[in-house]
Amino acid sequence: MTTKNLSLLLIFSVILYSCKTTRIQKKEKKPSIIFIMADDLGYADLGAYGQTKTKTPNLDKLAAEGMVFTNHYAGSTVCMPSRASLLTGYDQGHASVRGNPVWTESGKPVNLKRNEITVATELKKVGYKTAVIGKWGLSEGVDNENMPSEHGFDYFLGYKEHRHAHHYYWDTLYHNNDPFILKDNNFALKQGKYTHDVFVNEALSYVEREKDNPFFLYVALTIPHLELTVPKESKEPYLNLGWPKRKMNTKGHYKNDAEGNTTYAGMISRMDKDLGKLFSKLKELGIEDNTLIVFTSDNGPEYEKKDRFFNSNGALRGGKRDLYEGGIRIPFIVKYPGKIAPGSKSDHISAFWDFLPTACELVGITPTNKNLNGISLVPELFGNQKQQKTHDYLYWEFNEKQGPIQAIRKNDWKLVWKLEGKPELYNLSSDLSETKNLALQESEKLEEMLELLKTARTEHAEFPLTTRAIVLKKRGNK
Repeated sequence: MTTKNLSLLLIFSVILYSCKTTRIQKKEKKPSIIFIMADDLGYADLGAYGQTKTKTPNLDKLAAEGMVFTNHYAGSTVCMPSRASLLTGYDQGHASVRGNPVWTESGKPVNLKRNEITVATELKKVGYKTAVIGKWGLSEGVDNENMPSEHGFDYFLGYKEHRHAHHYYWDTLYHNNDPFILKDNNFALKQGKYTHDVFVNEALSYVEREKDNPFFLYVALTIPHLELTVPKESKEPYLNLGWPKRKMNTKGHYKNDAEGNTTYAGMISRMDKDLGKLFSKLKELGIEDNTLIVFTSDNGPEYEKKDRFFNSNGALRGGKRDLYEGGIRIPFIVKYPGKIAPGSKSDHISAFWDFLPTACELVGITPTNKNLNGISLVPELFGNQKQQKTHDYLYWEFNEKQGPIQAIRKNDWKLVWKLEGKPELYNLSSDLSETKNLALQESEKLEEMLELLKTARTEHAEFPLTTRAIVLKKRGNK
């Protein structure tokens, strides 16, 4: 071989090796995932979903740059079971957690099972750094058990129990497994650090620390859950608009500010402003293009359940603690630059339990549990709707004083079944507000849905289908 040919061969080999190395590097570069959950935010509380009074420019921009889902559902109509469904991929017919703490048969809280697999567990297996900042709410009534560290999270800063998260000036958070004391905080006097600000600042620090690693960051904010309170500067844009004043109870469990409407709007706008800081931080760090962002709410609104000044649910009926659409249909926005078409909308019927399989497919792994209720949304997100699998049905149950209440959606049909009431059947394609009960007119469809309801759940000793009122009476409670 001549010297010239040898040189050409060496050059060709270097180029080939360089291309191969680049392909390998591209293949190994997994996206970071940030999942942001508001608390009790209504379906129409954002401008992108029709809100006209409260300003949410940063979340509206997120929607314009990503995909807006119009048929997405929470895991439950209250926080604890909803969060459990999100993390584990199970609906309320199969989840270990099916209600908030005091509504169990025994009166003892039901947390996630010890070391129960979550989306964080799955992502950690393939090298992800994992964190939850904000409201964990799945370690109730126990000391240092069922903490995030048992469920795949490397890092935690936030509320261990959900009742503590009712207070924005609470003095004891948890840092990993240890108490984290905010020494100047007094929740009764609303003094000290506003805990929402603590969480946002920690989220900013976290992405800075982990910018060179693929990470999963679950940001579980508490806005706009009661209690309604926010620093004065967040209310100022809404003070002189001639809005009606809504007097709030300031002396009960919730240490609300005296006037509700400006406080509610101020809380949501503060959250939006702070999330804008997070989005800007991703751009500043050069990781925006390889980060998938999800924004949603854990269930429907409580503040706007009766007084509809903000029309937080638009045309939807009900709110938190209902299994009508207003209690479980939620905003759901996903952005992933270069992968999800900007300004896209999806009417695909989906739910929280789809998140775990979606995250697994994104990073190229198969979920450990083979019988999940969730279905990956990756085809829908990436514009391959023909390849997107659909649910046979979605199922919920609600286990509190009003219940049990069960609901099931199959295509456009929705059944709401109250244990001590008559079945309610709605066609959501023609009656989104669930005003026309078609149970008598559509007897065949009703029978089909009732039969489906029988197969939609497994038995759970702590959440039997007996009235919660009876359970409370057994325990001597009212």
